[in-house]
Amino acid sequence: MQDRYVETVLGRIRLRIDGSGPALLFWPSLLMDGTLWSAQAEYFAGRFQVILVDPPGHGGSALLTKPFSFAECARVVLQIVDDLGVDKVHLVGNSWGGMIGGTFAALHPDRTGRAVLMNATASPAGRRQRFEYGVLTRSAHLLGGVRGPLTRPVLGAFLGPTAEREKPEVVAKVNDLVHRVNVRSGMHAVTSVVIRRPDQRALFHAIRSPVLVVAGAEDQTFPVAETKVMADAIPGARFVVLEQAAHLAALESPKQVNALIDDFLAEH
Repeated sequence: MQDRYVETVLGRIRLRIDGSGPALLFWPSLLMDGTLWSAQAEYFAGRFQVILVDPPGHGGSALLTKPFSFAECARVVLQIVDDLGVDKVHLVGNSWGGMIGGTFAALHPDRTGRAVLMNATASPAGRRQRFEYGVLTRSAHLLGGVRGPLTRPVLGAFLGPTAEREKPEVVAKVNDLVHRVNVRSGMHAVTSVVIRRPDQRALFHAIRSPVLVVAGAEDQTFPVAETKVMADAIPGARFVVLEQAAHLAALESPKQVNALIDDFLAEH
């Protein structure tokens, strides 16, 4: 894959690009970078222009210096596709990426092909989640990152019992990525994506692109019922639950996710 950098409203963004054909853009979860989608990139690069995004403040992208809005994230996607000269883009997002995929589809219908929104929500954070993530970010700041006692709750937010029991390579990958996050930049991202997350249900009702919503049966961060509420807010959205997958389904169950995306794109 080739690296490319794009200047955006949220700073310099690193992309990893491979293949040719219709554009297929992948945006990962909070605390992850574009390598979350490595299995998808390998699978689709023979037929699509695969674009893996290191989201603002993560991976090789510029560090965040303040919180942001979801509309600004959608603007980042628009600036990426404009820079690449892409007319329409298919969007695949996990968690943060799923929320932004929906935001972009609602705000820029003329630039959206199809959207696959995984392990995501359209609802604002509840009081408990805001409190827990507030404590988590303050603790990470004091410890200089996700260290020591924070490792277990952070991994628990991402992975379910199946991955922890049967997929040590997935656990190692997630552990490595969360330890790489710059703590101050990560705090701005957590504040924006979790603590100040907007209610997008009314906005998502304006989406007219074909949408597939995917939930993980073991996802404790956004349980199946919450992700189903998001799917119900999107006219005509299809809803699928992946068994034995938690919050990072693309990493935990890559073959099943590849098949779901492939079939969905082929149908339309």
